[in-house]
Amino acid sequence: MTKIRGRQEKGRGGRGRGGEGEGGQAAGGRAKKRFGQHFLEPAWVTKLLDAIAPRPDETFLEIGPGRGALTRPLAPRVARLLAVEIDRDLAATLPTRVPENVTVVQGDFLHVDLAALLANVPPPVRVIGNLPYNVASPILFRLLHGAAHGALFSDATLMLQKEVADRVAAGPGSDDYGALGIQVALLADVERVLTLPPGAFRPPPKVTSAVVRLRFRSPAADVGDLATFERIVRGVFQQRRKTLANALKPVADALGRSAPRLLADAAIDGGKRPEQLTLVELARLSRAVL
Repeated sequence: MTKIRGRQEKGRGGRGRGGEGEGGQAAGGRAKKRFGQHFLEPAWVTKLLDAIAPRPDETFLEIGPGRGALTRPLAPRVARLLAVEIDRDLAATLPTRVPENVTVVQGDFLHVDLAALLANVPPPVRVIGNLPYNVASPILFRLLHGAAHGALFSDATLMLQKEVADRVAAGPGSDDYGALGIQVALLADVERVLTLPPGAFRPPPKVTSAVVRLRFRSPAADVGDLATFERIVRGVFQQRRKTLANALKPVADALGRSAPRLLADAAIDGGKRPEQLTLVELARLSRAVL
């Protein structure tokens, strides 16, 4: 993890993510497909900033600042901004383009030492980020588990592929309802903020994007052991078209328990489908394992 303060390392070129206009290019660079890079246009940056509503006493953590399209207008409106960028070229260039209250960290957010990064930052911190599709779920889980029930991270405003955003915000009975949305709902309230067409980016992606805000809080239900809860949720939704009695059997067997006994102890009808279960029912099922 490499930290670089704003307005330093002058004259170093770079390319990659987080651009503004210029046909999606800056400093002669192009978006890098391996990082899922698409650059937000200025008009949409303004809309996103209005939705975030930053305050001058707040600290922000930005995931994937890229060329700084959001970083630069956000920084003057906040006390401090920590920007974690995986692309070495962009991380080297960005400090020359941002104010002194920005600290650029070159590294993968999934592996950055958050305790060290935030050691001298008064909590809670607000999070913003444009998450590539292929790592959106792991980043979401890291934020959920690292938020300390809102004590470390108060909220996260995240740009996602629309189908991922739909899964994050889905409720019981929806085709989009599944393991991701359930685990988010346990630890955060979800608000839909914006929907962005492909033309909001350069180069335009082939999909529609959406912005959601997660407000972190204490768990909405007592699930007993969190790892067991997550294992059960993932297990039953891998076979979501089966009845719960059948979908639960493989994970129950792996836990050394009887699926019919777990359902009886949790007072849940085994004839239901997994997508019909509420968070409270899934929490009861998890506690029945203990």
